[in-house]
Amino acid sequence: MTSTQILIVATIIAYLVGIIMVGVYFSRKNTGGSSSEFYLGGRQLGPLVTAMSAEASDMSSWLLMGLPGLAYISGIAEAGWTAIGLAIGTYLNFLIVAKRLRNYTLKTNAVTLPSFFSNRYRDDRHALACIAALVILIFFIPYTASGFKAIGTLFNSLFAIDYHTALLAGAIIIVVYTVLGGFLAVATNDLIQSVVMSIALIVIVCFGIAQAGGLGVVIDNAQALSGYLNLMEGHNMAEGTASTYGGLAIASTLAWGLGYFGMPHILVRFMAIEDADKLKYSRRIGTVWVIISMSVAIFIGVIGYSVSQAGKIPFLGTAAESETVIIQLANLLSTFGPIFAIVAGVVLAGIMASTMSTADSQLLTAAAGVSQDLLQGFFGIKMTNKTSMLVARCTVIGIAIVGVFLAWNPASSVFRIVSFAWAGFGASFGPLVLFSLFWKRTTKQGALAGMIAGAAMVFIWKYGIAKLGGLWSIYELLPAFVFSSLVIVVVSLMTPAPSQEITDEFDAVGKM
Repeated sequence: MTSTQILIVATIIAYLVGIIMVGVYFSRKNTGGSSSEFYLGGRQLGPLVTAMSAEASDMSSWLLMGLPGLAYISGIAEAGWTAIGLAIGTYLNFLIVAKRLRNYTLKTNAVTLPSFFSNRYRDDRHALACIAALVILIFFIPYTASGFKAIGTLFNSLFAIDYHTALLAGAIIIVVYTVLGGFLAVATNDLIQSVVMSIALIVIVCFGIAQAGGLGVVIDNAQALSGYLNLMEGHNMAEGTASTYGGLAIASTLAWGLGYFGMPHILVRFMAIEDADKLKYSRRIGTVWVIISMSVAIFIGVIGYSVSQAGKIPFLGTAAESETVIIQLANLLSTFGPIFAIVAGVVLAGIMASTMSTADSQLLTAAAGVSQDLLQGFFGIKMTNKTSMLVARCTVIGIAIVGVFLAWNPASSVFRIVSFAWAGFGASFGPLVLFSLFWKRTTKQGALAGMIAGAAMVFIWKYGIAKLGGLWSIYELLPAFVFSSLVIVVVSLMTPAPSQEITDEFDAVGKM
């Protein structure tokens, strides 16, 4: 290993030690031993941590690898419309859902999204919580595995470190601070990781522009590619041609924003804030950060193409190669001396941060689904707070082991599941969250049918209908979201209206 690589590794190790210490700190603060503290941090999150934790847990390695790679190889159309959809979804989620969900979960004494569904509809058999917990497991385990795989791939490609060794080390670090500190450790580390991600984006933009020969050169090179800077066209790098990016494609990419209404690891941040009135500050902070960070990430892809044109980094001609553009730029940065090698280490730590901030949140949410909603809720197993905490921590470890197993093959296609998992959560939970919060007439039967219909339609559309091509090839989240909504309405109207107790509670939450 060269001296430059040693400095990079040392920087990343220092970062990892820091986030473990956060877990140790909050393990000492979490003295109450209650599930509310472990899963929601005792509902004491401030507006800044709420905003940045929600967004950092959302973005994952997609922000620093996927989005720049997409822009590098095909221009700004697909990446841009996806970012616009996500920005709109972020804003509306904070504006419409956050405050009412926080108040409703407080009123119903729910510490997880599945338990909110059961408590909201007085589901004594906990069927809603059981199905919701199973949906979480189905979509989160492979989602978490993709995060572990990203860490293994990063260290293997950079330093030729054995893929499996890096995979295990990354998974262990995430598990350690999640198990030790619970939600507060995860949320605080997400705030730290969002800062590191921001630093990585800023450094790479400035460095990339300089290496390309200036901003004018970057723009000129991009304009020379047909359709590259046009939101209504897409560039084909292999053929050097442009194709129309029409209404169907735009609707499909904008539909990513619908997913926010059903993301358990994001919604739990709203449930945990100390003061619902402070969510307006979280909304402003989170929305601004999302817009700026995604815009910068797209610009990095455009800049990276010009750096390739300048001969400073290799030409990245495939989708898989283009996703390494920020790694290539960081490697180039590290060649300018020890200080720059340390800065490159911070950039690469930012990639790890984006991955870990999502994986830790998913582990904690999945653990809550198993210990709180399946074992205690559905199966009725009585546990003390101490036993419940032990089960939760063992669940985190168990899920991580399964995730590592799924990611063990370095050539696996687990990354492809990420967009499918996003659709799964968005269609299963998104419509149900909205109807639960805003339609008094929603019934338990409608809620259960809608959740199952949304999850099923994601599979049916993805692996059946979409294969017909043309109009049917739209992103599965959109039709599944619409279908779930229709099922909720139809079944609710066909079944007896909710009890007076439920409707009174609904009205009381509206006055909070």
